[in-house]
Amino acid sequence: MKKLTRRNFVNGSAAALGATALPLSFGSALASGAAAYPPVLTGLRGNHPGANTHAHARAWQKDFSAGSIIDTSESYDLVIVGAGLSGLAAAFFYRQAHGPDKKILILDNHDDFGGHAKRNEHNVDGHQLITYGGSQTLVEPQNAGPEIKTLFEGIGVDLKRFDTAFDLSFFGEHGLGATTYFNEQTFGRNTLVRHPFCNYYNYIEGLPGAALSDEQAVAQTPLSERGKAQLLRVLKGGLQALDVAPEDLAGYLETHNYFDYLTQTLGVDDPQVLHMARHSGIDWSNASTEVLTIEEARACGALGFAPVAVYDEDHPYIHHFPDGNAGVARALVKYLVPGVAEGTTAESLVTATFDYGQLDRSANTTQIRLNSTVVDVHHADNTSDADQVLIHYMQDDQAHQIVARHVVMACYNAMIPHIVTDLPEQQATALGQQMKSPLIYTTVGLRQWRAFKEQGIGLAMSPGNLHQTVFMDFPVSLGGYRYTQGPDEPCVVQMISCPYSEVLGKPRAEQYREARYQMLGTPFSAYEEEVRSHLGGMLSSDHFDFDRDVASLTVNRWAHGYAVAGPGDSVAIGRQPHGRITIANSDSASEADAIAAMAMGYRAVTELSL
Repeated sequence: MKKLTRRNFVNGSAAALGATALPLSFGSALASGAAAYPPVLTGLRGNHPGANTHAHARAWQKDFSAGSIIDTSESYDLVIVGAGLSGLAAAFFYRQAHGPDKKILILDNHDDFGGHAKRNEHNVDGHQLITYGGSQTLVEPQNAGPEIKTLFEGIGVDLKRFDTAFDLSFFGEHGLGATTYFNEQTFGRNTLVRHPFCNYYNYIEGLPGAALSDEQAVAQTPLSERGKAQLLRVLKGGLQALDVAPEDLAGYLETHNYFDYLTQTLGVDDPQVLHMARHSGIDWSNASTEVLTIEEARACGALGFAPVAVYDEDHPYIHHFPDGNAGVARALVKYLVPGVAEGTTAESLVTATFDYGQLDRSANTTQIRLNSTVVDVHHADNTSDADQVLIHYMQDDQAHQIVARHVVMACYNAMIPHIVTDLPEQQATALGQQMKSPLIYTTVGLRQWRAFKEQGIGLAMSPGNLHQTVFMDFPVSLGGYRYTQGPDEPCVVQMISCPYSEVLGKPRAEQYREARYQMLGTPFSAYEEEVRSHLGGMLSSDHFDFDRDVASLTVNRWAHGYAVAGPGDSVAIGRQPHGRITIANSDSASEADAIAAMAMGYRAVTELSL
């Protein structure tokens, strides 16, 4: 890939530059009133530069001041803080309950809606490639509650369409399977082995597992002879090695550490084998595996547990739009702001270009105001029995005030105590105990994927790299969008990173904090170089050249990614209503799940005291 100007300027310090220093397409997206089309932007996305500036200042600076505040004289029936799936669903349910004439304003600090349900588009030599930069798939939607099924019907999501939209035969027809890539930097030699050494691959429907036996695969690894023997022992060991009575086993697994099991029970001390184990859970575990119990490690399919099907035949992991759950977010936005795009169903919106200039029109009964960071929410007169709520938000470094009868906080729960300034102390403490694991979803637009086919790579676990897995995007063709059909066509490759602390054994919260700071402080050029090294080392030079074959690269950074519940009953205490303010978001379900997030939006609306 030739050096792209947009790549070199969009880095960790780009937010400090003026918009005039940026290419027009990106600079216009940073402007509050712009009608840009954010999904086509590459470089640093997700928590893009500038998205968290005011929120971090609010949380970190004890003497934070918003400065002079412009009273907009705007008044709404409902203000929702957060335009992710939970916030958008809350707006849907509010309209359903109280009528389409109610005035709703949704505020979000990003330049795009959807929260983690982020759409990425790559234009590769005139070919539009659609993918996701965060929230992937609707999990077991048939089991969703009646309110969610009502939402699906209301926004035109037809779950039956996915039965044929998802091509279950794609990977097998092209000879693609689950593999592991050992890089030279960590393991001494670039080596690809057609064995995943964990169960992570099993959530991708239709993706074959190991093509080699455990013995054959271990023999091909670049580990030392001692390391190979220990790896094989882990693969063949099993829980039967534990000296625990059958009736006590379940309790033992839930209270004893996974790394203690590896080192003390199975006798593993080879650092490379332990490194493989540490990075074998990725986003299934929400943490490096040395902090997991044995049961948690088994549940996330970590190294040493036999591969098992993740989903059954009645609930396959196929309910996936080409842009992931952004397809649901876009359908919700279309319902709330009808003029934003043409189309009547979620499927018809797959290839639609949304007119972002329609989102915040004063004539709309529902408005979505992007690039707007809420920094203060409190009841009038600071009393919870007041009849209105005041909201202050920052846009273009200027504070604005609006008024609402009710507010739904559909944002990161641990941020709420910094924003809702009249919260009871116990509730503020409980909210502050909720955690989020950082994530990076990188999407790569390729001109062709011949190397993947020739080497049989559908997915490659990559324990030595920043991105611990890389895989061909989900094979979904829907709404006029056609997934790649052959290795000489363009495609999107997904790369996922769950960054951890460099120090083994740190508590989760400390690991998250350290990894988050490093993630946000890393310039785009460093991410690009890591992807270059990763793909260049893994793929054969006979069929892959980075500069020739990589057309575009988008790094979706989520500093606060998957919800991780705080201690005890802190989740329930934190999400209770507070006067005219209620709380949504997946955090309040303590579950990193799109359907759970929307259900929390429903709960928050039903809890409003009207």
